Amino acid sequence: MHANRNKTVINRLGLALLPFALALSTNTLAADTAPDGEVEVLNWWTSGGEAKALGALKDELSDQGIGWKNMPVAGGAGTNAMAVLRSRITSGNPPTAAQVLGYDAQDWAERDGLSSLDEVAKAGKWDEVFPQPLQQFAKYEGHWIGAPFEIHSTNWVWANKSLMDELGIEQPKTWDDFIASLKKAKDAGYTGLAYGGQPWQDTTVFENVVLATGGADFYRKALIELDPEALDSATMTQVFDHLRELLKYKDDNSPGRDWNLATAMVINGKALYQIMGDWAKGEFLNANLKPGTDFMCFRTPGTQDAVTFNSDLMIMFDTDDAQQQQMQQTMAKIIGSPEFQITFSQFKGSVPARMDLSADKLDACAQRGYEQVKSAAKNHTLMGSMAHGYAAPASVKNAVFDIISSFVNSDMPSDVAAEQLAAAVQGATS
Repeated sequence: MHANRNKTVINRLGLALLPFALALSTNTLAADTAPDGEVEVLNWWTSGGEAKALGALKDELSDQGIGWKNMPVAGGAGTNAMAVLRSRITSGNPPTAAQVLGYDAQDWAERDGLSSLDEVAKAGKWDEVFPQPLQQFAKYEGHWIGAPFEIHSTNWVWANKSLMDELGIEQPKTWDDFIASLKKAKDAGYTGLAYGGQPWQDTTVFENVVLATGGADFYRKALIELDPEALDSATMTQVFDHLRELLKYKDDNSPGRDWNLATAMVINGKALYQIMGDWAKGEFLNANLKPGTDFMCFRTPGTQDAVTFNSDLMIMFDTDDAQQQQMQQTMAKIIGSPEFQITFSQFKGSVPARMDLSADKLDACAQRGYEQVKSAAKNHTLMGSMAHGYAAPASVKNAVFDIISSFVNSDMPSDVAAEQLAAAVQGATS
């Protein structure tokens, strides 16, 4: 599986990437490889809660005598990070390891440039403790190629508890109740929905509306199976109608806003809700706020019976350096360990990727979320997030990004959006 080395990876990336790599060759993206006793890790964990979570891994490695060279690339969903990683690989200078999402891990495995984690996985019984929907991405051709940090779910609403109390809002159970509460906040002079106008954030909200409108079977058919009839259907038109209705409650300054700045709007009492993955909770916790007291967490109304997920995977790049090989194995062992899975989720806002742990040390939101993930895994309603690289390959994801963002930033009719979505997906898969 891994007989070929970094030159193979370069060749399989193709000459098309070389101009991009050469343009970047004069800056820090083409940094030297990690020195002896040190790992270089590419990641996009740059917000407060994310940095604390990453620090937990750094500390664990330090305890093992392993140094840390951080390579942060800002930008949610890892789009920027993947561009930088392609440049590093093309220039023959891969980092020790990189944070990636589902289909990206598969793409790098296909290029035959990753280290096998099978020995660590066998010792840690990963086949038994990680859920099958996640194993589909962390394994390639039966071999473990990614160490799962956690499971994030994307169908969460984060709410300012004080604003809910002030406005007399109970936790909404239905879509209509959700919209009514947003209107109540807007009428009182608040922003109803804290929103970040970036393609991956637009699509995160969109996939929530797909699940809330059509249910788990429709979500799977449309966004995972990419069924043309589901994509251009009356139900999908209704999805866009609901999304248009939801967008009435965001503020005019949302275009380009980073997700954590939208979270801060809820934290600071400027907005009632944010629809975002549970990494947003890390920002609340980092601000010393308590779930149930200072903020509320609940599944997007209409999605309570399913979980859309992503998981950060650490992939290790193939190397002839015996010391780097050993440090890669040590890093994978730490990431998959029960103790680290709990500690990491405490900082990150996630739940453990392992399904065999006690949730006693997790906060109230995570305890409930962990049980919901376990239940969804058993009921086959643990489904990959389109916005975060677990529903479809990057070509399809990017095509969806384009359509959803065009809809958000225009007055495009809903039936036209559904038609264009189906066409874009067909174009990306043909």
